Amino acid sequence: MTTPHPTPYPEPFLPSDSKAAAGSRIADFARWAARHRGAEDAHEPTDYQALYQWSVTDLEGFWAAVWEYFDIDAATPYERVLAEETMPGARWFPGATLNYAHHALRNLHPDAPAITALDETGAGYEITGRQLRAQVASVAATLRDLGVATGDRVVGYLPNTPHALIAFLATASLGAVWSVCGQDYAPKAAADRFAQLEPTVLVTADGYLFNGATHDRRAASLELADALPSLKATVLVDHVGLAWPENQHPEGTVPWDDAVTRTEYLTIAPVPFDHPLWVVFSSGTTGLPKGIVHGHGGVLLEHLKTLGLHTDLGTGDRLLWYTTTHWMMWNLVVSTLLTGATTCTYDGSPAPQARPDVLWELAARHKVTVFGTSPQYLLAMAKLGIDPSVHDLSAIRAIGCTGSTLPASAYPWVREHVGAGVQLASTSGGTDVVSAFAGSAPTTPVWAGELSAPNLGVALAAYDGAGRAVVDQVGELVVTRPMPSMPLYFWNDPDGSRYRDAYFGAYPGVWRHGDWITRTPHGSVIVHGRSDATLNRNGVRLGSADIHDVVERLPEITEALVIGAEESDGGYWMPLFVVPAPGVTLDDALRDRIRAAIRTGASPRHVPDEILAVPAIPHTKTGKKLEVPVKRLLQGAAPEQVLNPSAVDNPDLIAYFAGLGAERRQARHGHTGKDVS
Repeated sequence: MTTPHPTPYPEPFLPSDSKAAAGSRIADFARWAARHRGAEDAHEPTDYQALYQWSVTDLEGFWAAVWEYFDIDAATPYERVLAEETMPGARWFPGATLNYAHHALRNLHPDAPAITALDETGAGYEITGRQLRAQVASVAATLRDLGVATGDRVVGYLPNTPHALIAFLATASLGAVWSVCGQDYAPKAAADRFAQLEPTVLVTADGYLFNGATHDRRAASLELADALPSLKATVLVDHVGLAWPENQHPEGTVPWDDAVTRTEYLTIAPVPFDHPLWVVFSSGTTGLPKGIVHGHGGVLLEHLKTLGLHTDLGTGDRLLWYTTTHWMMWNLVVSTLLTGATTCTYDGSPAPQARPDVLWELAARHKVTVFGTSPQYLLAMAKLGIDPSVHDLSAIRAIGCTGSTLPASAYPWVREHVGAGVQLASTSGGTDVVSAFAGSAPTTPVWAGELSAPNLGVALAAYDGAGRAVVDQVGELVVTRPMPSMPLYFWNDPDGSRYRDAYFGAYPGVWRHGDWITRTPHGSVIVHGRSDATLNRNGVRLGSADIHDVVERLPEITEALVIGAEESDGGYWMPLFVVPAPGVTLDDALRDRIRAAIRTGASPRHVPDEILAVPAIPHTKTGKKLEVPVKRLLQGAAPEQVLNPSAVDNPDLIAYFAGLGAERRQARHGHTGKDVS
């Protein structure tokens, strides 16, 4: 049994701006497709739903149109668009050879900024298109001299600075494979990822900035290098001005300044469409992180579609999206270059104590046109009383938001404090496809608390328990036809069994992503939370995000986490954990206000059994709440079987929640042993 959306569907919070829509690149693409690809159903360029229906009905026609519209420069042509429409195993554009790095560099104006490097101090510098190409050529030559060849792996232990972007493009230009993680990962956690790849070269920095402090990562970098026996060399980046200890350098050490200042001609190797481009890793909350492999061609087309059409990026635009290098948003932000727009890197805290509005300040100073962030950031800005409008944000036309469900309460705040005409584009996707399943576009209205529509080319559906597509009901997020950026394979998964089990075990031939969603009658998408963290009240499935949305609007609450735990005696416990705002105590009066808010904003069925104050909510390193692991800890599973501490932002919380579970079992049964259902 499923539940409909808890409140009546409102009118659009922001109708599509007809003038902006008509002048957008996605409208131009619709006109082009109608003329050149026979997309008669999409003849009205601002009718997003018509264009979407064509994109998922004529899959080959749509992706061929993306190829031609963005003028993909292939060294050899493709034989057909989709040779085998199977999942997994779809074969896209067989015969084509190309290179992502070539396309990332070819649309940049030589004298305009390609990268604007920023940090939390407010400092910054620019790298022009000409300079970027020269630096990529130099680092590529250095990597080649260090023994890197097509198919070899290069890994980065780096903050979000131009060094990571340059090293990645240099790696890709050689046909080698890239992977990166941020320096807040401990050396062992980084080695858990990188050692699987047997990399040839490590690129690492001396440290990074965060919340007013310089974090020294020299010893951690050298420890990581020692943990990677396959390395032939290590490139040492001087980012925060800490001198590398000369007597402790591993063999084959190269200073970044030497690697990036050579005068070289950039030679880019054409590779097959499905040649590996990068390996991105799952959070690794249980066991070793999964290495998810994406290809040059799939990423190229998917990111051109997402950034060029949905985000409407092009020459003259500037994108600033707060991310770390180990979050898939870093990969998407790099692809800003594909469109000819400027990408901004940022090293530091999104809201340092000394200047919590620094990102808005930088967005104003650098005339950012697309600002990207997370729901937690927008909610924090509201609760801190930050008013971004004290800065001149007139250049911003869109705010992208992803990482979790964006509550409806954030929409009026953006209108009041950023700009009335700014499109708030909530998106949902995943590391798995390194892109979005649903989001927004200049030609879609915006409904508060909803994602405007499935993205072009994404055959998105909500499946009920019988595997039937449903509308206006909660169901499993599935994709019924292949996308070019679906993984090529998992690293060290020779028979493909781990890959198949991850996405295709529930519905053979259909991608199951693991989210609860509702497809609304007006075409939008509502995300309710992870389906493997489903709440179940007397057979009725509830989405955790619906509760988090309501509770986190309350000024007294910083963050919330609800869990539904089956117990061995047949009972069902649904506690709500809340982090009170500074100076706030969770008392019975506040509990009553929370229950009333949930009853009104969601439904009486959503009201939890208990409301408990906790010091913090545990997340993955990319900020996702650890709903299922917390549930298992409360049920009595051994922490070492549930969570890898290196994957958690606050490892001390593992013992904390395990202790809460033990206390509950002691109170109910008079013992503290395992009670896993």
